[in-house]
Amino acid sequence: MTILRSLAKIVSIFLLITLSSSIGNHLNAQDGKALFSQNCASCHAVNKKLTGPALAGVEDRWPEKKNLYAWIKNSAAFLKTGDPYATKLYEEYNKTAMNNFPGLSDADIDAILAYIKTVPAAGAAPAGGAAVAGAPTEDQSDSTLVFGLLTLILAVVSLILLQVNSNLKKLSDDKVGIPATDPVPFFRNKAYIAFIAIVLFILGGYMTTVGAIDLGRSKDYQPEQPIYYSHKVHAGVNQINCQYCHTGTYQGKQATLPSVNVCMNCHAAINEYKGEPLVRENGDVVDGTNEIKKLYKYAGFTEGQPWDPSQAKPIEWVRIHNLPDHVYFNHAQHVNAGQVACQQCHGDIQNMGEVKQFSDLSMGWCINCHRQSEVKFKENGFYSIYETFHQDLKSGKLDSAKGITVEKIGGTECQKCHY
Repeated sequence: MTILRSLAKIVSIFLLITLSSSIGNHLNAQDGKALFSQNCASCHAVNKKLTGPALAGVEDRWPEKKNLYAWIKNSAAFLKTGDPYATKLYEEYNKTAMNNFPGLSDADIDAILAYIKTVPAAGAAPAGGAAVAGAPTEDQSDSTLVFGLLTLILAVVSLILLQVNSNLKKLSDDKVGIPATDPVPFFRNKAYIAFIAIVLFILGGYMTTVGAIDLGRSKDYQPEQPIYYSHKVHAGVNQINCQYCHTGTYQGKQATLPSVNVCMNCHAAINEYKGEPLVRENGDVVDGTNEIKKLYKYAGFTEGQPWDPSQAKPIEWVRIHNLPDHVYFNHAQHVNAGQVACQQCHGDIQNMGEVKQFSDLSMGWCINCHRQSEVKFKENGFYSIYETFHQDLKSGKLDSAKGITVEKIGGTECQKCHY
């Protein structure tokens, strides 16, 4: 009897450990993906070259993992060691220095590397459908489902063992003449009820916490717009500068959407699409020429006749990026003064068809960026007011402006972003 009771207790403990491990693994995968989006995605993709190399198999390319840690945290300092692979990489990318990430711990880097391994190889697709960029395949996904099934199986085994233990005890009592007592029904057994309550409490607390964290966030939100506007065609293939359409990014708080007049600067003459096929995320092919005709309807433009701009009406674009009312964000502060590239917040925008929200725009995401992003002091009049740093640079107390992050000039103070 004692052995069976001990066995039942061990199974119950193992059940709780398995459940905790399942939740922990899921959180680690989420952390790695978030860290990748915040720190790596503006310059790197997993399966293709961007500003930097593709990161698939990055661990295999470095002889020692400690060297990879050192490179990520401070590439300039690591280059001075003369490491052959680091030197080759530096020269391959035209001696463009990689950003430093001293704020990332070894555990953070391991989480990023673990996430990279979950991303399927280029061209891989799940059975019965097209591949989704950045989504792990069934074989490469985390083990949450497996752990969940194991948890269920062990729970059933645990209950069976407890029932077997109860029946054996009853047989033993009958043999030695101990009066039998009526068995307690399962639904009234305090031990079972307590165990189920604890499991439900843990699961409910976890799901409630995850749901509360995600409230108000719209990462990967990609609505269908009234006109299919491809950033890949405009910003990518035709190299139109972002600020030609979004003039507010350099001048004010809002990025602003272009008026129909701006669109017609080009499309009064360009009335037919002859580029690569346009395809939506669900695989539907888009008729580019027909989308231009939709623009003409909003513009009140008839081909072959003079255009009267007063006949134009605004295009009812669906808003994608939205911050809470109590959050202050200024595009000019980041793009003009901070010299932040559009891709750092909006992702690989020049390769997107219909735009989606790349970052979760959470407070933690912004704070991490401010802690790690170095201020561009050189020939930047906006930062002339920070006399202490300029004096330290002149006196030699600071070798260079590297290491002066947004956080050090007050970028994490509450009132900077909250009214």
